[in-house]
Amino acid sequence: MPTPQDFFDIDIRVGTVLSAEPFARAVKPSIRLAIDFGPELGIKHSSAQLTVHYTPESLVGRQVLAVTNIGTRNIAGFTSEVLVLGAMPAATEVVLLKVDHPVANGVRIG
Repeated sequence: MPTPQDFFDIDIRVGTVLSAEPFARAVKPSIRLAIDFGPELGIKHSSAQLTVHYTPESLVGRQVLAVTNIGTRNIAGFTSEVLVLGAMPAATEVVLLKVDHPVANGVRIG
């Protein structure tokens, strides 16, 4: 059974999307993101299945929440370094989680 410490071991941070572009090589419709997580973590990249509700243009400048310490994943030749978090009302639908007020990039969620 998971413990509270298991949750605290997951590093969830706030970052700002610097760039976003369609990821045509991905098997499932996706967007490639470059996200600024502040001076401690820097810029990280992610492939996220966000195409139902978001365009690449709508994501630039938006703050997102992401898991930053679960390793990398190769997706169609692209290294995805973080897992962007969202609610999933359906298997192919992601609604991004967000903070209510802007905070500094790299702020930890706990």
